[in-house]
Amino acid sequence: MQSIDLNLLVALDALLSEASVTRAAERMNLSPPAMSRTLARIRHVLGDPVLVRAGRALVPTPRAEALRPQLRQLIEQAQGLLHDDAAALATSARSFGIRCSETVAELFAAPLLAAMRAQAPGISLRFMPEGAEDVGALRDGAVDLDIGLLGPSGPEIRVRALFSDRFVVVLREGHALLGAPLSAAAFAAAAHIAVSRRGRAQGPVDRLLAEQGLRREVVLVVPSMMPALRLAAESELLATVSLRAARWAAARGLAIRTLELPWSTGQVQISQSWHPRFERDPAHRCLRDTVQRVCGDAAA
Repeated sequence: MQSIDLNLLVALDALLSEASVTRAAERMNLSPPAMSRTLARIRHVLGDPVLVRAGRALVPTPRAEALRPQLRQLIEQAQGLLHDDAAALATSARSFGIRCSETVAELFAAPLLAAMRAQAPGISLRFMPEGAEDVGALRDGAVDLDIGLLGPSGPEIRVRALFSDRFVVVLREGHALLGAPLSAAAFAAAAHIAVSRRGRAQGPVDRLLAEQGLRREVVLVVPSMMPALRLAAESELLATVSLRAARWAAARGLAIRTLELPWSTGQVQISQSWHPRFERDPAHRCLRDTVQRVCGDAAA
């Protein structure tokens, strides 16, 4: 029986992850010529080119793409066999990529980092902005965890609820609209700050107003809730934001008050999602459990 060089599997994983011989060599502490020779060996063993040139880039062949999920699973299982989970976590130097809104990052980045580093001092977190919430980024490891109001995802993606939230109206202390329930007409007559990372002035609130024959004036659009909260505290403008964000800002001394919207918008569910190839990874499991503890309903 022909012996198997398991180092080739690790090298193949690096090559497929980096799509670059040079970067894969750096990841494995090898010289580029040594990595090129390793790639040649992998091609010989598999009988497949593995990576082929497309313009200036290298792209995986269909065979290599098909091998990738099993390859990662094999490597993670091997690592689990060789390392004690607690010891591996304590000495881990992993950097986790978390994709979320600016608001989620502002609310939870500091307590999440502190809680993670209490268990794994070498771990670091990279918060990445929302944009194209593609499942591919979870599949290839570019994103370790998605946090937010999650839409449809791939059938294999794991999803776990974190907390529920709802929207409220925020306005400055002493605003003329305080002191009485806010009517739809009074809400529409005020000037507003809209929150949209794409710069859109119209959204769900405007559709609800239109159903009642009303229209509001949006005079300012900002990309996240935090500037909206600060601007509402310093002006006559109204901002519609999440209750949790409003409470976070008020607890830090921002001179704001909240009013209920003139209609019920219901609850929104904030969740975390990840790819199942990280399901049993000790550091990733620690990250998910810590996110659950820091962000979950128990702390609300």
